[in-house]
Amino acid sequence: MKTTNFHLELFNDNSILECLCSPAIWAEGPVWMPEQQALIFSDVKGNCMYSWQYNGSIDVFRPYSNYANGNARDQEGRLISCEHGRRCISRTQHDGSIEILVTHFDGKRFNSPNDVVVKSDGTIWFTDPPYGIISDDEGYHSPSQIIGCYIYCFDPKENSLQIATCDTQRPNGLAFSPDESLLYVADMSIIDFPTCGRSHLRVYAVDQNNLDFLKVLTDVAPGIPDGFCLDKVGNIFCSCDDGIVIFNPEGQQIGKINVPERVSNCTFGGPNYNELFITATRSLYRIKLATGISIVP
Repeated sequence: MKTTNFHLELFNDNSILECLCSPAIWAEGPVWMPEQQALIFSDVKGNCMYSWQYNGSIDVFRPYSNYANGNARDQEGRLISCEHGRRCISRTQHDGSIEILVTHFDGKRFNSPNDVVVKSDGTIWFTDPPYGIISDDEGYHSPSQIIGCYIYCFDPKENSLQIATCDTQRPNGLAFSPDESLLYVADMSIIDFPTCGRSHLRVYAVDQNNLDFLKVLTDVAPGIPDGFCLDKVGNIFCSCDDGIVIFNPEGQQIGKINVPERVSNCTFGGPNYNELFITATRSLYRIKLATGISIVP
């Protein structure tokens, strides 16, 4: 499938969207693991995880994932996952063992951690909307113990947790700017509040382990912003209902990748980190970008 784009230098002339596999019910949380030359992603509703190998094979990575959603890689190459089922952040060690890092704030269980990023200092930042506890589709139907849906910062070195900001309604995807001075957050509360909810990307200044709201960068349509990632110059590749919308750091749309399924998330990977992997409904897609358009690993 040929991409439609407005910013030609992002793509090669032969940039084609490829469907790599379609094993999932609701594919999410893609993360590139360079040590394994593999892309790991969650099937949230299928309650499992998959590993797509760069040689083209697809394997079940975890047959029972506790309804894992978002994933990230820490500086030691370990997998960090948001689990709806156990309402926690977990870490997979190199030997395959899984440990729970954090489950509660001030004695109250999280709602259902959704997406996660790891900063270069090792701190783990994650969002906590209620989508894993509102039904049994993506977790276990349960009452919320926390009065809001916040962004948290967990420091595994200090075993400390704090709310980074309360200034969110339904935070979902998140990503740091290349220099980590900013955190971008997708707020998709329009799902719950159709007449006055949010469907936009918000920008926060990072002040140690706290966030200060700066501005609404842009509204995202059609549908909602879910997961997203940034390239090394700060362009934002954001999910929407029918593809990936590409914004520059000022929030101007500069391109779009059309995808035939509803998109949930995306990440950079591949040997040169210039391949964009996209999770969309049942499937994992890939499109190769121009040389030099990448996340620096």
